[in-house]
Parts: sequence; C-alpha cells; structure tokens
Amino acid sequence: MEASFPASRLGADAMLPHRLLAISTLLLVGCQMELARGMNAPTVAPDAELAREPSWPLPSRDELRRRTDDWLDSFGGDPNDTADVLDRWGDEPAAGVEPLDAVVGAIRSVDPRASTLEAAVADPTAGSAWLDGSDIDSFERDALRLWLGRELVRQERFDEALPLLAGLDVATSVDPATLLFHRAACQHWLLQTEAAIESLDTLLERAGEIPTRYERIARLLRADIGKLEEGSLDHIARRMRDITRRLDLGRAGPTTRNVQDGVVESLDRLIKQLEDQQQEGDGGSAAGAGGAGGQGGAAKPMDDSRLAGGQGKGEVRSRDLGSGEGWGNLPPHAREAAIQQIGREFPPHYREAIELYFKRLAAGSEER
Repeated sequence: MEASFPASRLGADAMLPHRLLAISTLLLVGCQMELARGMNAPTVAPDAELAREPSWPLPSRDELRRRTDDWLDSFGGDPNDTADVLDRWGDEPAAGVEPLDAVVGAIRSVDPRASTLEAAVADPTAGSAWLDGSDIDSFERDALRLWLGRELVRQERFDEALPLLAGLDVATSVDPATLLFHRAACQHWLLQTEAAIESLDTLLERAGEIPTRYERIARLLRADIGKLEEGSLDHIARRMRDITRRLDLGRAGPTTRNVQDGVVESLDRLIKQLEDQQQEGDGGSAAGAGGAGGQGGAAKPMDDSRLAGGQGKGEVRSRDLGSGEGWGNLPPHAREAAIQQIGREFPPHYREAIELYFKRLAAGSEER
C-alpha cells in the first residue's frame, strides 16, 4: 500500500487517514471474497461459441522453414552463414525450441542488428529504433517485434509490450499463437476488458492445436476477465496492483499518477455508496419504529432511566364500589362464563381450583 502511493502525494490529501483506513478494510474484504470465489470456482468448460471456424492460420514447421529460407535468400547474407543456419534448423527445430525462437535464431545469425534486442529488453528505447526503419523486411521486422514483445511481457513490462504486439498481423505472423496469447496477457493486466476477451476468444478458436499451456491459461484468463465489473472492489484492487508494478519498474511519471488519481476517485465513490447505504438503512429503521407507534402498532416501552413526559393532571377518578358483604360476588351466569374461559385458556387443574374457590365463597368459608 505504501509503495502504491508516494509520500509526496499522500501528504497533500487532507482526507488521507480516512481513505487509508477505508482502503485497508475494503481490500481485506475483497481478498476474502476473492479467496472464497477461487475456492468455489467451477471448472472452466469450453465455450460453445469458440468452436466456430478459426479465423487465423496456424503455419506448419515446413511453411516456416520455407518462409525463413526465402528471407535468408533475399537478405543476401554470407552463403556460409546461410548454410550454417539451415543446417542447424534441420527438418525440425530442436526439441523444446519454439517456432519463434527458431526463426529469430536464424535472423540473428545473419543480421548483426538483431543482437541489439537483448539491450532493448531492459530498455525498450535502446537498440530497437531500427525496427521502425524502411530498410527492414516485413518478415524480419514482425518476427523481431514479436520476440521483443514476448520478452517484455515476461518482464511484466506490459505498457511497452502492447504497442509492439498490437500492430502485428495474426494472419502473417510466424507464431500467431504466441502473438495472441501475449497480446491478451497485456490487455488482461491493463484491464482492457473488451480487447482482452476478443484476443482470448480468437486464440481459443484453435483450442487443441495451440500449446497446452496457452490454452489452459487462456481459458482461466477468459473466465476471470469476463466476470470483472468496472468500479468494483476487485477492479480497484487490480489497478492498485498495477500501480505497485509500475513503481517497482521505476515508472512514477504522469501515467502512474493518473492511475493513482483514478484509484482514489473510485475508492471515494465506493466509500460514499457504502455510507449512503448505511444511512438509508438507519433512516428506514427509525421510520419503521416511528410508524409503528403512530399507526396503532406496538409502541416502544419507556426507558426506566428517564422520566415520562405525560401531560395528564395526575387525578384519579373515584368509583363507588359499594359496601357490604355482596361486594366481589359474581352473578351465576358471569361466574360460569369465567370458568368456561379459564378452562379454555388454562390447564384443567386451574379450573378445578377456581371452582373450589367459588364453592367455598358460597359456603362462607373463604375470605374475600
């Protein structure tokens, strides 16, 4: 959290303690929700819509060999170097060597400029400007851009990798599966939801033909990004994670500050919504209690710790209850009705005790 918000920016915000406390609480709840969701997440099933006819070709190794041979011939390198490249390529690239690495290996063997790409991985502005020149063949340029973009993604430099990968054509790429996967990885991390879904769906058009690791991770990314709601706690947490990544890479410029400002604004809106909901809930409870007392409902009992504010005069109406021995005697029909009522509402032994009481009254043996 501290890495996400530099001290110079935090000191300028008078509401910072309130925000940090709210942020900590929200992220704790979010982490618990994400953990629960991850534990209960169902297995991702193949999407029926992804079973449509693939819109992009998957070149065979023979086709890549032919295209590489054509480029080597047109490049005009030393015949001995070209022969050495072809010998090392062989009928099949070495076990574990990806098509992209095999093609780039052939390019490096004859074009010394390709050796500058190692430095460009650490600093994309160093040693890669020549890729935009007009004197480079499209086959070589696209292959080297794809290789550089993939390496930048592995370094979590998504902002630099995406421009390199976004401009490449899947139809002519030497390794279209690698292109689509790493392009989708950038879009997923940078929360470009619609673009990420499009790239992942396109990649999964050839599920079963692409490398297994690409397919499995692509399905997980597709399920994850499809449920992400903009402005939600999950969305805010991912933007904060991106801020941390940028700062770890030494990117504390305007772009990172804009992301920080957006996170603070989103948190403010979320906190405001929670506060409004709480106030509405408290107001509804108070209105319900007041309405119950004002419309004939059960009123809240008076607290013992305070005096009642009654407006009566405090006078008691006197009644003439009569005098003599007849006071308290009930007429026979009223006495029977009372006994019947007691029999309905109380256990039988109560009825027996009351009947015995009235008998004693009649006999004059019971004190009133």
